[in-house]
Amino acid sequence: MNDTNPCFDDVLSTHVLIRTWLSGEAAAPEYCAQLLAHFSPAFTMVAPGGKQLDHAGLTAFFRAAGGSRPGLQMRLSDLVLIQDSAAGATVSYREYQSLPGGENTERLSTVVYEKTPTGALLWRHLHETWVV
Repeated sequence: MNDTNPCFDDVLSTHVLIRTWLSGEAAAPEYCAQLLAHFSPAFTMVAPGGKQLDHAGLTAFFRAAGGSRPGLQMRLSDLVLIQDSAAGATVSYREYQSLPGGENTERLSTVVYEKTPTGALLWRHLHETWVV
């Protein structure tokens, strides 16, 4: 794993934002806006159970779920750069989540990035699958 890859850095830093928001460590609406700024307006997602979300659904989820998972821990591993070009990139990774006194979950995820003209990375699509 090359930790200096900008895509890997973004996957890791975005998950820190997600964990901090969902765990309630950050509660200001501005923090949620900062998190949502990582996602393209054209964002789509297939959740581990098969539910599909667009950007509006993701926004509604994050706004409602802030602080809903106190003590949430997340760990990522096995980051792989599948594709990288001037237009975007694709990264796969393994994600582990745990809650105090709750079950541990594991998922395989693939994020498709779009790159803006300024070189910023935006999450365009995310596909997650449960590891059972």
